Amino acid sequence: MRILGFMGSPRTRGLCAQFTESALKGAASRGAEIKQFNLVKYTIKYCRGCYKCVYNNHELPIGRCPLKDDMATILREYLEADGYIMASPVYDFTVPAVMKAFIERRFPMFYKTKGARGIPDARVKQHFKKKASLIATGSAGDEFASIAEPCFEVMSGHFMIEEIDVVDQLYVGLIHNVDEERYKAKMDETYTMGVHLVEAINESRREA
Repeated sequence: MRILGFMGSPRTRGLCAQFTESALKGAASRGAEIKQFNLVKYTIKYCRGCYKCVYNNHELPIGRCPLKDDMATILREYLEADGYIMASPVYDFTVPAVMKAFIERRFPMFYKTKGARGIPDARVKQHFKKKASLIATGSAGDEFASIAEPCFEVMSGHFMIEEIDVVDQLYVGLIHNVDEERYKAKMDETYTMGVHLVEAINESRREA
């Protein structure tokens, strides 16, 4: 089993990154192979909205984007993985630009006939055998967790079409005022998220 973590903060050693790493370690403790993508370290160009990846080559599991950067390689690894951890800080009530660019450039995972009505469909349906967990961090207190809802919606929107379940989501507030005790508690909580993610994937396969 392979679990990928996609971390959308530009601070690669900040708490969002550490919580992603913790969740991946939880997954690894249950035998999963893990990899963390700190997205800011990759070259991800902005989508131009040309739709070439969606309209053409419907026989391929991943459409061909004319932009040349790291996304083709990332998408191949994405498709081969069994589960995902998406993590992002709250920036201006949504995800940072680097995470949004990554999500928009997942467009080659979908297809649509030119001129057809409706939204594109997933090239590869996962039939709910793959699972995902979401983490969001912010400066507002935990009692204002609803501030992270737009982040969760953006990070998980494609999963609905791909038929991938979100099994957990966690908002960690007061990110600039995390004492040692609370830090340990949140690291434990994110570690447990990783454990649960692997267990949920295994359970879905037993039910198949």
